[in-house]
Amino acid sequence: MKIHEYQARQILADAGIPVPAGQMIESIEAAAPAYKRAVAEAGLGDKGLVVVKAQVHAGGRGKAGFVKLVRSAQEAEDAARFMLTHRMVSPQTPPEGLEVKKLLVAAGVDIAKEYYLAITTDRTTRRNVLIASSEGGVEIEEVAKKNPGAIIKEPIHPLLGLQACQARDIAYRLGFKGKQVAQAAKIMTALAKVYADRDCALAEINPLIVTPSSAAHPDGQVLAIDAKFNFDDNALFRQPAIQGMFDPTEENANELKAAKFGLNYIQLEGNIGCLVNGAGLAMATMDIIKHAGGQPANFLDVGGGATEEAVTEGFRIILSDSSVKGVLVNIFGGIMRCDVIAQAIVNAAQQVGFKVPLVVRLEGTNVQAGRKLLEDARSRIPTMQAASDLSDAAKKVCAAVG
Repeated sequence: MKIHEYQARQILADAGIPVPAGQMIESIEAAAPAYKRAVAEAGLGDKGLVVVKAQVHAGGRGKAGFVKLVRSAQEAEDAARFMLTHRMVSPQTPPEGLEVKKLLVAAGVDIAKEYYLAITTDRTTRRNVLIASSEGGVEIEEVAKKNPGAIIKEPIHPLLGLQACQARDIAYRLGFKGKQVAQAAKIMTALAKVYADRDCALAEINPLIVTPSSAAHPDGQVLAIDAKFNFDDNALFRQPAIQGMFDPTEENANELKAAKFGLNYIQLEGNIGCLVNGAGLAMATMDIIKHAGGQPANFLDVGGGATEEAVTEGFRIILSDSSVKGVLVNIFGGIMRCDVIAQAIVNAAQQVGFKVPLVVRLEGTNVQAGRKLLEDARSRIPTMQAASDLSDAAKKVCAAVG
């Protein structure tokens, strides 16, 4: 599960990690008051620097024009008007872009130096790992590719957590000096604790910054000015506060609907809908469709224990996608019975209607009963044809779609 930046900043603040003052708004009219509040809380004066950021689950906001620096209430309102009335298009969004419904209005800060800091799980060593770099504010993947020596990876003990000595050592290796070292080390240990306590899959601060020297902070101040959190969906049952941060408007509607029925569905960009039992078989089905010259429109694993109702809903979800020009059903019956799938196909034909080509390949438990159900219903599903095996099914659906 993902959350917005304004929510991530609140999690950091609750953990004692310093972040600039800011608030989330959902209307153009709220922009000017939010600007005034941000500069007042930060003591920046009437013309202080404030940043307005679109709150969407996609990167590339700055280059897309959805992160703007403003110095007046009117400029904040103008920025909010642009972002809330235009769709954001970036390399990480669909071609049509994303609708922006929420904005973060936060106090701006002067930056002397940017750093990268994150914690995730290393599946190879089966341990959490802290990742840090003195080259923050950019895509860390590019840094890792072009200058791998700039990336520090520190394993975290599964029971003891990140130790203070580890954090201070990393701070020195990153180039922090004077009082910056203690500040940076405190942030690292706090982030490591948040990662474990909140069942995170990713906890990222980019950039972690140092402000220029001032009378109040001669060595500068270490602050987190942007953050990203992903959470383990399987642990949300014990994280009600995190679960409450879920924003359904940022998710694909069909994927949410499928989850309610226990279906694993991911929408893709092709035109051949797939309904398969088993994740491995679903992946193989998609590969064979590609091999036959087609493009899968989705990944849909109905699992081994799906009910007739759930499978019928799976067909409804597939057929609700206007890009789907054909459907391939590939069932290898083990726990899942072929007659259940066949009855679901008949139900879907009655409730939704198959107006696109439908190719069905059934094999395994109760396969004869399933095939008979489909044969008896052939007059009601004129677009349906049977396949002898998976290769035959992929060729038929690709030929039918054209």
